Amino acid sequence: MKVLLDENLPHALRKCLSDHDTVTAAYAGLAGYKNGALLKAAIEGGFDVLVTGDKTLQYEQSIEGQKIALVCLSAVAWRIIKPHVARIAAGVGAAKPGSVTLVDCGAFARSLRAPGPAEG
Repeated sequence: MKVLLDENLPHALRKCLSDHDTVTAAYAGLAGYKNGALLKAAIEGGFDVLVTGDKTLQYEQSIEGQKIALVCLSAVAWRIIKPHVARIAAGVGAAKPGSVTLVDCGAFARSLRAPGPAEG
């Protein structure tokens, strides 16, 4: 399967999808392409799956009936998605043309710190 990683995802994810022909948007010459332009270029480039961390792409673009599948991750930071690479790979492997697969990897949460002496 030919897989395109959106530029908002860490390049390290490419190695975790080694069962597929996976390239980054930058490597494919698609850096800077956004939403509809990226999706159109991915389809024209013969990609089967676009993996993105863009949480709105699935609502902004019609995927139904397209020759490409969309796999949307809930986070883009490597330290957050790394523990979920098996689920991401499974989502990519099961993707069918015209489908959207959501992979919940959690989300970034700021840790609350106790106020210091000058703050409290």
